[in-house]
Amino acid sequence: MPATAPTPHASPLPQRVLLVENSRAFVQAVAQAIEQQLELPVTVASTLAEARAALATHDDWFLVLTGLVLADGDLETVVDCFLGRELPTVVVSGVYDEELRERLLRRQIIDFVLKNTPGSLDYIVWLVQRLERNRRISALVVDDSASARAQAGLLLEMFGYRVVQVPDGDRALAAVEADQSIRLAIVDQEMPGMQGIELTRRLRALRARDRMAVIGVSGRDDPGLVARFLKNGANDFLRKPYSREEFFCRVSQNVDQLELIGSLQDLATRDFLTGLPNRRHFLDQAERLVPRMRDVRQPLAMVMLDLDHFKHVNDTWGHETGDRALRAVASTISAHARPQDHIARFGGEEFCMLLPGLEGRELHEHLEKLRLRVEDLRVPVDQGELRLSISIGACNARVGDTLHSLLAEADRRLYLAKAGGRNQVIDVA
Repeated sequence: MPATAPTPHASPLPQRVLLVENSRAFVQAVAQAIEQQLELPVTVASTLAEARAALATHDDWFLVLTGLVLADGDLETVVDCFLGRELPTVVVSGVYDEELRERLLRRQIIDFVLKNTPGSLDYIVWLVQRLERNRRISALVVDDSASARAQAGLLLEMFGYRVVQVPDGDRALAAVEADQSIRLAIVDQEMPGMQGIELTRRLRALRARDRMAVIGVSGRDDPGLVARFLKNGANDFLRKPYSREEFFCRVSQNVDQLELIGSLQDLATRDFLTGLPNRRHFLDQAERLVPRMRDVRQPLAMVMLDLDHFKHVNDTWGHETGDRALRAVASTISAHARPQDHIARFGGEEFCMLLPGLEGRELHEHLEKLRLRVEDLRVPVDQGELRLSISIGACNARVGDTLHSLLAEADRRLYLAKAGGRNQVIDVA
């Protein structure tokens, strides 16, 4: 059985949230929180008629948050209205009723949320954000049972994930190698050939804990199974049969942790102003790349770039304009870079590039095109526009060069470019 691959989105994902509720205070609080914190557009309706009119007006609906007490519709009518249109729906209620909750969850709503409990507003905002982000994540389900695979896949699709389903470990490994968007794997233990724990160990060799969460599942009553899954690289474990709410909470918690790790890594490795990798991250990457390229005798160029007359820009137009200029140059460098290039903001108005496979005329032409692209930039300022230029110094690695010597030589040539009149490329000593 082939893997079920996600269909790529040809157009932007829907963003609009429909909030259907007759409590003005609740509507105002929820709508304001979603619009301000998540920057998603919210349309409000207090009746089913208003909700239907809104649905007819727009076609970019992402999610419905609805109460059940409306003047022109009972519970079944309200739920049918949205599920009948195949809209992801969250029910928000002021009364907890276990029978009602179970009945609604059987109707394929995403969640049943109490609105008058402490923290309910925070939970609703988190839920909307989680569901919105899930649409950019692929989830892998590995289970030899077609029914179990379909059940987990259906739940993940309901929560917004793009789902890939495979029946065995070999196809799971192939799917992860082929699809970088897979951030979550649900792995059953009892499979012929490669069992879940062995698959988990092999998945970890392909993708680290900070790149993909693995949740082991099993129906066996084996106390040692949880520990064996965790010790072989799983992030979590679920015992079958699991409830839908437990499944959603475990999955969401693990994906939240991945995103938190990613945010912390960004803080540590990215420059806050330009979004480019920072000096520390660049040096870490270069330490590995320089000896590797030297060993295989492949060309490798170190490049230092400096924004000309930047102090004058700050003194004349202010630091806010200076920041805009730096962001514009950073964006141009990023757009010009090839996929294999390493770039960074090195500090202040200085940037750095490590370019594999370029030397001689090709290197010079590549950097000259970058210089001209920066020269074409226009940064709006009061009563006009600011024109920019950069000076560039570059050198190729030679036998015996270290990262330190490459940086020093590129910096020396940058100094020559500055001293020679700026707005030029110096790549020959």
